[in-house]
Amino acid sequence: MTPGSQAAVLVTGGAGYIGAHTAKALAERGYRPVVYDDLSAGFREAVRWGPLVRGDIRDEAALRAAMSEHGVAAVVHFAGLIEVARSVSDPGPFWDVNVSGTRALLAAMQAAGVPRLVFSSTAAVYGQAGRAAGDLISEDDEKAPSSPYGDTKLAAERMIAAHCRAHGLTAVALRYFNASGADPSGVIGEAHEPETHLIPLALAAGLGDGRPLTLFGDDFDTADGTCLRDYVHVNDLAAAHVAAVGAELAGGTFEAMNLGAGRGHSVREVVAAAARALGRPVPHAIGPRRAGDPPSLVADPSRARSRLGWEPARSDLDTIVRDALRWEAQPAYAAGGRASRRGEAK
Repeated sequence: MTPGSQAAVLVTGGAGYIGAHTAKALAERGYRPVVYDDLSAGFREAVRWGPLVRGDIRDEAALRAAMSEHGVAAVVHFAGLIEVARSVSDPGPFWDVNVSGTRALLAAMQAAGVPRLVFSSTAAVYGQAGRAAGDLISEDDEKAPSSPYGDTKLAAERMIAAHCRAHGLTAVALRYFNASGADPSGVIGEAHEPETHLIPLALAAGLGDGRPLTLFGDDFDTADGTCLRDYVHVNDLAAAHVAAVGAELAGGTFEAMNLGAGRGHSVREVVAAAARALGRPVPHAIGPRRAGDPPSLVADPSRARSRLGWEPARSDLDTIVRDALRWEAQPAYAAGGRASRRGEAK
């Protein structure tokens, strides 16, 4: 499919954080985003660029009906559970939603004759696997997830790849690292309930909207003892999903691609960036390590650059934090969610 074609793209989980930004980006490139979401974690107010079909990702019949009704030509699949710590303490729902949901989606796509899938995957499929802090991770590196969340995403990838080989589906799995920031307009941004991500929690703590921030561990094998992560702006992620929808790929192809800035920042560096943006300190304390957290995850994004022509434009840390702060200051739909955030972050 080419940009400007007005082709319908089903965006599962499109009322959520990255899904909503991608729906906006699709509409701006001339596609027709159709959001499929049960609103268990997303926001109705975030669905602004196309219709909403309310449904469960495990409901194959509902998915098939949505594809047929809207003439869907491609699917971007975000719907799923994402909290690493929760996946460790309660893994069952993750296998149910992330794996069974993907199975239902693939069956619906096959029945409806939809040929292209872009899958929201994650760097959590890699785990640590013996890398030193700051080492770049390529798509061909060993897959050793350190959480059930990563296990379920890798299982979904393998299921998708098998469907590509068996049924001619063409799919791209985008393994992104730490999604962050907000649309520069302030119209949409990051809002989870509960919020578990570092940047919004650091900003909330600095603004006095939450308890002092808790950093999970300061004894990792990194320069300052805190986890090292590759932060990539949500708008850059959205642009990659749009590029993958329109990429020229042979039928039956499955490709996995990393999305990241290619450089790591420690938790302490992120807290310092939040303090710079706020013009005040961010109150924080050190807590114990969290189960399932590898010390370092930094992407080698060269494959996405070469295959998709993708180049992150807003993924320097200070830009990410400034855009996130602009969103935090908006009297927008997620104000209640922002007010209830509490200071625990990875």
